[in-house]
Amino acid sequence: MADDWDDEITATAIDASELRSASAKRLGRPCLTVITGTSAGQVFELTSAGTIGRAPKAELRLDDDGVSRTHAKLRVGDGEVWLEDCDSRNGTFVNGERLARTVQLADGDKVQLGNTTVLRFEYRDELDASFHDQLVTSALRDPLTGLFNKRYLLDRLDRELRFARRHETALSLLMVDLDHFKSINDTHGHLAGDAVLANLARVLTRALRNEDVVARFGGEEIAIILRAIPLSTAISLADRLRKLIEHTLTPYGGLQLKATASIGAAGYPSTPAESVEALIAAADRALYKAKGGGRNCVRHPTLS
Repeated sequence: MADDWDDEITATAIDASELRSASAKRLGRPCLTVITGTSAGQVFELTSAGTIGRAPKAELRLDDDGVSRTHAKLRVGDGEVWLEDCDSRNGTFVNGERLARTVQLADGDKVQLGNTTVLRFEYRDELDASFHDQLVTSALRDPLTGLFNKRYLLDRLDRELRFARRHETALSLLMVDLDHFKSINDTHGHLAGDAVLANLARVLTRALRNEDVVARFGGEEIAIILRAIPLSTAISLADRLRKLIEHTLTPYGGLQLKATASIGAAGYPSTPAESVEALIAAADRALYKAKGGGRNCVRHPTLS
C-alpha cells in the first residue's frame, strides 16, 4: 500500500511538472520590457536566474539613477519567474506594492525599480515578439540602412557617458564619413548611393561587437559607440574599419562600386568630455582633420 502511495505521489509530481512546462510553452517566453526609464523599449528574455541593477556584471543592466547596483534578483524555472528585492535603496514594487518577500510574477505585472524605472512582465509568443520588434524598429532604426537612428544614438551616448563617468570606465566614439559620396550619387544615381551606404552599414555592423552601437548620424555619416574601449584601442579599430570599407565592393547594376571613409575618434576620459555634445564635438573635430588630411584616414585628439 505504501509503495502504491509513493507511486501516486511521484506520478502527481511528474504531472505537475509537465503541466507547468506545457503552460509555459502555451504562454510563450517570459520577458521583461522596459516601459519607462533610459532603456525604454528594451526587452530582456528571462531564460535563467540573474540580477537586475546598475552593476556592470548585472545580467539585466539598467543604468538609471534610482536603480541600485544590485537591485533585485530573478529566479526562473519550470515556466515560473520569481522576483525578490536585494535590500535596494529605493525599493522594488510589483503593481504598486513594495516587495517584502519573494513573489511569483504573473503575466501583465508591472515591476517598478526605484522612482522612475518601470518594466512589464509578460509571456511573449512569436507574434508578440514580431509586433514589438516592428514597433521598436520603426521608432529606433533608420529605414534605409537598418542602423540605429540619431535620436537613439544621442540617448544611448548620454547613458553610456554617464555610466563611464560614474564607474570611471572608458568610452569611445567614432564618426565615420564616406569620402566624395556625392560623386557616387552624381555619377550612378541616388539609388546607387543608397546601395553603397546600406551595404557598408551591414559590413560595419558585422565587424563590431553586439554591445557596440552603430547609428546613422545623418546623410553618409555613421557614428559608432564603443563601450569600455579606450581611445588608443578605438584608433586601431577605426583603422581596421577604414581598410574594411576601402576593400568592400557593392554590386549595383552590373557594376562593383567602391568607397573610402574618413574617421574621427574621440574617447572618455582621454577627451575630458563633460557632456554628449562635447564628446561629439571632439570626434567631429578629429573627422574634419581627417577630411583635411587627404581623406581615407583616421584622426584623433592628442592622447593624454
